[in-house]
Amino acid sequence: MFVNFEIAFIDIAILVIYLVLSRLIPLWLNRKQKDDTSGFFLGGRNFVWPLIGFSLLATNVSGASFVGLAGAGYAQGISVYSYEWMAAIILIFFVFFMLPFYLKSGVFTMPEFLERRYDRRSRVAFSGLLIFFATFLGTAGTLYAGALVGLTMFPQVPLWVGVVVLAVLAGVMSIFGGLGAVVISDTIQAVVLLIGGSLVLIATLNAIPSWEAMTEVVPERALHIIQPADDPNLPWPGLLTGLIIIGIYAWTTEQVAVQRVLGAKNLDHGRWGAIFAGFLKLPILFLMILPGTMALYLFPDLQSPDMVFPKLVAELLPTGVKGIILAALVAAITSSVDSTLNSASTLVTMDFVKPFKPTISEHGLVRAGQITTVVVMIIAVIWAPQIIKFSSLWNYIQSILSYVTPPIVAIFLVGIFWKRANRHGAFVTFVLGIGLGVVGFFANEIAGLFPIHFLYAALISFVGSIALHVGVSLMTAPEPDDKLEGLIWTPSLWKTETEELKTVPFWKNYRYLATLLFVTTMVIVIWFW
Repeated sequence: MFVNFEIAFIDIAILVIYLVLSRLIPLWLNRKQKDDTSGFFLGGRNFVWPLIGFSLLATNVSGASFVGLAGAGYAQGISVYSYEWMAAIILIFFVFFMLPFYLKSGVFTMPEFLERRYDRRSRVAFSGLLIFFATFLGTAGTLYAGALVGLTMFPQVPLWVGVVVLAVLAGVMSIFGGLGAVVISDTIQAVVLLIGGSLVLIATLNAIPSWEAMTEVVPERALHIIQPADDPNLPWPGLLTGLIIIGIYAWTTEQVAVQRVLGAKNLDHGRWGAIFAGFLKLPILFLMILPGTMALYLFPDLQSPDMVFPKLVAELLPTGVKGIILAALVAAITSSVDSTLNSASTLVTMDFVKPFKPTISEHGLVRAGQITTVVVMIIAVIWAPQIIKFSSLWNYIQSILSYVTPPIVAIFLVGIFWKRANRHGAFVTFVLGIGLGVVGFFANEIAGLFPIHFLYAALISFVGSIALHVGVSLMTAPEPDDKLEGLIWTPSLWKTETEELKTVPFWKNYRYLATLLFVTTMVIVIWFW
């Protein structure tokens, strides 16, 4: 499964220079950041929209994305792009309906917002789940996938060495710089990975004789985003059911992503940054997926789809450019890891340390965050190499998100759009919804008792969770009106904002920008329908 990947001294030099500068520059630029909780965990709430957009992209695109998306393009065509364009649509929903409440509440974490809307029980339960995900799925999973990518190219390097190196590179930023340095680093990483993807795309286009020649050898519908209802990977009804639910969790309720926007300078910059991230997601089709599909013409008999990206780099790119691609891979991997590390430290510190030690100083909270980062990093480093022993189980663990995240989405959406939702409904939905989701996962994905696609299972879980939340809320006492002030969306808020936006230039009006993002997204989807 390995590729004969030759690397010259100039490639190593480029990689080393990048590694040094991408650590020193963010730490230096962030050197004046105050040593307090707002500074360490939210960058002083002073992020402008380009930083937010680039950081959201870098956090979402890991090193495995280069290999995985190209491999998916090779094995099943461009249908996997639905995960990318759907993110743009969800980010539009996010800036319209959810982000204003997050920023107005002044919270540090998503579980803290649940406490504001419901109670302490929901905060503790959700935070505990997010910490588990961030440690064992986010950090360890990305370290494992990143080291595996390196192993594919350089089989002589042990897996554990790659895990440790990547963890240290990412940990330095989180421990010493906090979110401010992480976001600056993410911006650098995002630019590098976009450059790297562009270089691979150009090289692949130059290698094939013509687009028409390539289309003659690819399978039927490989160049179509929307697939038939019986497609085993991404049936089109699943886009409107499970995929959108999972996406809402990932982009509007998950701490790793939302934390960047919580640090926005103001609501406008938060909205502009999220919309900018949506635009940045759209080129993924051309930079990471299509090269894999086009590789069917160049390398029709690869043993594994995961060999596509290393093969393209090894065969098509000259010396020197390979170093840039390696830098892009490291950029993608470390930006995801430092984000999950910072997220885990924020959750532990703000959701557990601060409530249990209310008299602790700001410096003490920052120190607790730094210690947490080290602990999570060590646990992830220890666990990551073990994942290779359970590769099939690891795939199952990834798909479990389709079963356990819909109740979380239901709790947030019902809470924001329905005043009558109360704390008892939220907690019961969290416990029973996720518990039943785990049972459904084992019954369907492992035991095979029900032939239900995971995207449809997500919809069933979501609808059931809403019904449970509504039912329990109606059977118990409502929340006091004063507690809900500023936390519920109403049509009157839309009307008031509409009046306010009449004096805003169109290029600053987030509604026009969001409309442009929606139209651009639909043009691409329809073009490759």
